[in-house]
Amino acid sequence: MAVLGIESSAHTFGVGIVDNGKVVANAKAMYKIGSKGMIPKEVAGTHIKNAPMVIEEAMHEAGLRFSDIEAIGYTKGPGIGYCLHVGMLSAKTLAKKLNVPIIPVNHGIGHVEIAKNRAKLKDPLALYVSGGNSQILKRYGMNYKILGETFDVGIGNMLDSLARALGLYPAWGSTVEKTALEGSYVDMPYTVKGMDFSFTGMLTHASKMRGKKSNRDICFSVQETAYAMLVEATERALLLTNSKELCVCGGVAQSKRLKEMLKGMADEHRVRFGYAEDTFNADNGAMIALVAEKMLASGLSERLSDCSIEQRYRIDGARLWKE
Repeated sequence: MAVLGIESSAHTFGVGIVDNGKVVANAKAMYKIGSKGMIPKEVAGTHIKNAPMVIEEAMHEAGLRFSDIEAIGYTKGPGIGYCLHVGMLSAKTLAKKLNVPIIPVNHGIGHVEIAKNRAKLKDPLALYVSGGNSQILKRYGMNYKILGETFDVGIGNMLDSLARALGLYPAWGSTVEKTALEGSYVDMPYTVKGMDFSFTGMLTHASKMRGKKSNRDICFSVQETAYAMLVEATERALLLTNSKELCVCGGVAQSKRLKEMLKGMADEHRVRFGYAEDTFNADNGAMIALVAEKMLASGLSERLSDCSIEQRYRIDGARLWKE
């Protein structure tokens, strides 16, 4: 069952193809953030230009013809409206042309499921950390439950905002991580409420320190504090759910330091810890194709006329398939 998935929630236009749970293609093109962040209309315009090329690249990588594709999945949300529309329209065009089912997919579920798939985990507690989201998740039957989440912004957005505030280039969380090397710790606000957390107070505090402390020390301190908050909340959820597996997923899961801290905590509790390769932690089409394939196997698809996007599509309100 070859299923093509389209991801376009933010700066990446990704097209992946999955065949019976195996990723056979994962092509993508990204909008260059630079130092100004994402301007939605510009990002969507870039996606429109890149879409045909990325689709063709994925088909070539998979060694398939369009007649081999049995269904199309796309990211319904959450994400940036302009960008989500490009992915939805691309998916609807392909589904109509090929006369195949179309499946709307929740972006967060895609991140969790690709991590489970690549790490060969069955029922993990998931720490989902990306630009727009920071959540602790667990599947119960036909629903993902949110056990903890950010009160304000996702950790990825916080790190990107810090990079811009400090004048780092490119303004990415990965630039913060590089700048943090060899830094020394200075006190930062630490906000954890049970299994929830907040990042904006720390961002404001750190931004005001520019010029008073080195960027290296600021980045190191923010990173260590933010990750410690995530690990504390995740550990609490791990023990309360008695989970035996843990995964981290989403764009910020590319951080070596975060994975190191989580692994240390998991090892203490003799819990199996896993994650996907970086290319699958970053936004990608393969994760959308993987979920779409699972949904299709359970008979879940959508009429073309009913396809839509939802910028605030909550993971705990998304449709799931039978395991």
